[in-house]
Amino acid sequence: MLIDQFQSCPLLYSITPPKEHQDAATLSRIAATQLARIRQLDIEGLILYDIQDETDRTDVERPFPFLPTLDPFYYAENFLPDLKIPKIIYRCVGKHSRSDFIRWLELMQNEKYIAVFVGAASKLQSQSLTLADAYFLKQRINPELRLGGVAIPERHRKHATEHLRLHAKQRSGCTFFVTQAVYDVQLSKDLMSDYYCTTTEQAFGLSPLIFTFSICGSLKTLAFMKWLGVSFPKWLENELTHAHDIIEDSFDLCLNGMKELIEFSRAKRIPIGFNIESVSNRKEEIDASVHLVNATRRLINSYG
Repeated sequence: MLIDQFQSCPLLYSITPPKEHQDAATLSRIAATQLARIRQLDIEGLILYDIQDETDRTDVERPFPFLPTLDPFYYAENFLPDLKIPKIIYRCVGKHSRSDFIRWLELMQNEKYIAVFVGAASKLQSQSLTLADAYFLKQRINPELRLGGVAIPERHRKHATEHLRLHAKQRSGCTFFVTQAVYDVQLSKDLMSDYYCTTTEQAFGLSPLIFTFSICGSLKTLAFMKWLGVSFPKWLENELTHAHDIIEDSFDLCLNGMKELIEFSRAKRIPIGFNIESVSNRKEEIDASVHLVNATRRLINSYG
């Protein structure tokens, strides 16, 4: 079933491919571990992130060093081919040449793949292709490729135009949107409300908004998420900073946030879903992400 055709709340899981320059045996071992974990999850699809260096976006020092990862499409094709659920492949378009991007579009012919194009992290970032270029090439090279877009509630707070970006991306072929990690639920509700209120002025209906939730398992993870641009209300940051068990508190905060978004969306029949991130290499946070998927499924089912 296509993600844009879901009648109820879709649930996705997301991972980052392994780091580059690892030998085949190590990559196979990592893939086997990830496959075993993903197969036990009741999810509609798997997101594979494409990581880019975002140091141009801010003057704040990066809490963790940037380490390039394998191309997500390459990893999916060569190490996850037996996973039968749809795979949503992120593509940071600016770091690829036009010819490389065209070759990738030609390879993305299999209906089991869905693409999400990601633009530059900042205006200062050097880029070979823009999002507009990517949308144009996709339509010319592979018009049947299913396409999603990125939604950033934090950007909406700053410019109050993110809902207009969503409409523009719909006109470019996007049929659903995935946010970055949500901890400030109010920002997500603001974006959802503006998107809903302006949709009647557009030629398209409402596309599903997939809200990402990610376990924050340490103060260093908290610092990194803030560096990435994830917004934390002061009260919530205080809760995590002084938590007796930060993973447990983060888990509860994520579930409460999802419940609030479900109830807000149901009143207006706004289609939403959830994406649970697992991007940490710490076993405690990985295990917590699995528990959060299971709890999210129970939450979705409880609303019928």
